[in-house]
Amino acid sequence: MKKYFIGGIFTILLVACATNPITGKQNLNFVSNSELFPSSFQQYNQFLTENKVITGTADAKRVDVVGSRIKAAAEKYLKFLGQGQYLNDYRWEYKLVDNKEVNAWCLPGGKIVVYSGILPVTQNDAGLATVMGHEVSHALANHGAQRMSAAQLQQIGGVALGAATSGKTEQTQQIFSQAYGIGTEVGVMLPFSRGNETEADKIGLTLMAIAGYNPDDAVSFWSRMSAKSGGASTPEFMSTHPSDATRIANIKSLIPEAKATALKVGVIK
Repeated sequence: MKKYFIGGIFTILLVACATNPITGKQNLNFVSNSELFPSSFQQYNQFLTENKVITGTADAKRVDVVGSRIKAAAEKYLKFLGQGQYLNDYRWEYKLVDNKEVNAWCLPGGKIVVYSGILPVTQNDAGLATVMGHEVSHALANHGAQRMSAAQLQQIGGVALGAATSGKTEQTQQIFSQAYGIGTEVGVMLPFSRGNETEADKIGLTLMAIAGYNPDDAVSFWSRMSAKSGGASTPEFMSTHPSDATRIANIKSLIPEAKATALKVGVIK
């Protein structure tokens, strides 16, 4: 029975692997865009009804203009990769929301929210393009679906462990369960999330370069973010995000490639 259960897990893994058009990588993905997008759009609309959307201001116009340029860059990049059809179901939207939190996010399908609290840190169009390019990249790379799939797999692994230790004492089962929970979180889920962040940084730099913004300004933005946090952060191995120092070093190393790709694709004027 255990042998068939483990074999079933391997079958699920093989079926669930899909190639992402923007990264070219095979990723674990149990959820298709056709399943994910309707829920995403509904959540976005619900959020907008429950929060104050800022309209008619210079900041709101900036969010719309920069968002439109990042959207155009994404479309141009995917077309360059021969994957233009991938964005057919995207419904791009960019909203500035009155919230002091230093944050921004993009739901699957191109639904973007920028909190007003992050604008003092972005400071300019290039800083905002850094943020929006990064968030859009999460959506383009299907990171939301990947995280959902990884969480499901983690649960499946827990069930498999329970089956494998069913003949052990209750205390032994608890020890194995706790070790599995901590091990998969620190050793798999958190590094997986940090990998997503680095991948979004890489794609985001390319998008902002294609959109006509200087990727070098991304270093300035993340340096300001680091200064705002005062250097206080969770140890990297326990965090979903790379440390500030790691992120900035990674971005510096990725900038030349982003600029080179933008020259091949063509920079939006």
